[in-house]
Amino acid sequence: MDIQKLQRAIIDALEDVKAQDIKVFNTTHLTSLFDRVVIASATSNRQTRALASSVADRGRSLSLTGITIEGEDTGEWVVVDLGDVVVHVMQPAIRQYYNLEEIWGGKPVRVKLLPESSRPAPVASHGDDDDSEY
Repeated sequence: MDIQKLQRAIIDALEDVKAQDIKVFNTTHLTSLFDRVVIASATSNRQTRALASSVADRGRSLSLTGITIEGEDTGEWVVVDLGDVVVHVMQPAIRQYYNLEEIWGGKPVRVKLLPESSRPAPVASHGDDDDSEY
């Protein structure tokens, strides 16, 4: 699959669940393991899980195989590995502490994001142990 199409599909999946501060980095010059790193913020454990699930579901809908998700147990930092793209969904304090932008941020990719006011309303989920809302 074309990396730009995959990147766009991931961004759309993140925007569908109201991800904040989405950044995309070209990593081809740093590693041969993957071509892009996407970093996004979420406001709660529930939202990090929902964002990761949305990204994984979008990848599956594109017939990607071998998708893995790590970190769903705590929900503070969830990583979705889609092969050519690795997505980090983090709560703001964790994102600030680990500062992945410094590691991967040498070559940011310009992408068009939806304005906050144009994003769809989040889908409510039930049965989560986290009381906070997003």
